[in-house]
Order: sequence, then C-alpha cells, then structure tokens
Amino acid sequence: MNFKGRNKISPEFNMSSMTDIVFLLLIFFMIASTLSKQLDTISVELPKAKGKTENRKSVAVTISSSSTFYVDDQIINKYNLQEAILNQMEGIKPPSLVLRAAKNVPIDEVVYIMNIANQNSIKVVLAVDAK
Repeated sequence: MNFKGRNKISPEFNMSSMTDIVFLLLIFFMIASTLSKQLDTISVELPKAKGKTENRKSVAVTISSSSTFYVDDQIINKYNLQEAILNQMEGIKPPSLVLRAAKNVPIDEVVYIMNIANQNSIKVVLAVDAK
C-alpha cells in the first residue's frame, strides 16, 4: 500500500519576490538621499546643536564665513536681500526661511536677516549640524 501523498513539497526557493523588494528599497534610498541634499548646495560650516530641522517648502538664505549672502544658490548683495527674499517667497504658504549661517559669521549679519523676516511675517528656522 502506498501511503505517500500526492502533494510533494519542493525545497526550492523563488528569489524573484526578494529581488523585487531589494530593487524597490534601492530606488527609495536613492531618491531619499538626493532630496536630503537639496539645502546643502553651498558649503558652510554650521554650528552644532541637538534637534532636527524640518524640511518644508521654504527659501534658504546662506551667509558664508566671508559674509557673502546667498538666496537659495544665487549670490545677492546685502542691500538687495529683502527684495530677493520676497521674490522667492511668492507662492509659499506659510512663508518660511531657512537661515544657514557659518559659525564664525558676526551676529549682526544674522540679526539683519532675522529683522527682514520679522518685518515681513516670515518664519525663520536656523539650520544647524547634528551634535
């Protein structure tokens, strides 16, 4: 008498599902890593602090160690800064500004930017490096 069942279990493992998952994870991390570098177009050494910076749609204002002002990635004269910031803010609701100042920038330059933001009701987020 033959007591063996008709259903035989195959010891083979199908790798196509695992390959699909790994491929999707690879694409996800490639896209996420390119989006995380969006604000770091101008190299400045930021001060260190604990906390996190939220990544919303905003305008980035950078002050380099040589007191050069950038709005997003364009060099702007200090006296044309307010006009350039307001032009970039069009269509951004709520208006917010990411201030990236090098750690050896005089406080007067930082206060100048914050004063422009305060006069125009713009929220300011100070960018820092993680501690």
